[in-house]
Amino acid sequence: MKVVTKEITIQSRRRRDVINITSQVEDFVRGSGIRNGIVLVFLPHATSALFANEDEPRIRRDYENLFEKLVPVNGSYYHNEIDNNADAHLLTSILKQFYVLPIVNGELVRGTWQEVFLAEFDGPRSRRVVLVALGE
Repeated sequence: MKVVTKEITIQSRRRRDVINITSQVEDFVRGSGIRNGIVLVFLPHATSALFANEDEPRIRRDYENLFEKLVPVNGSYYHNEIDNNADAHLLTSILKQFYVLPIVNGELVRGTWQEVFLAEFDGPRSRRVVLVALGE
């Protein structure tokens, strides 16, 4: 089995930001030389997360509205007594810091409208994303 790794950096622009990273993942998969296997997308951070869904301007606003309804930025949180980012930690715990997708015939497999997103909850920041492709 072949294993290929790469680290990319994604820069957020706002405190809460939704960034499409699909093209970077696809470029990595194509360049990995792996024809069939999986790719792990891992985000080694406690205040940002990954998810997959449609990329359309209105749904992006809906994601941000959902995040605010679930965990308001200005809520009353104990963690804010030491660091003003409890909302970011709480949102990240609802989502996840990794995503695994299949690679078939050298291409990333995803649904017609499915894109891979980095959700920033404590920006703006520079975020590391670790990509690991495994297969043959």
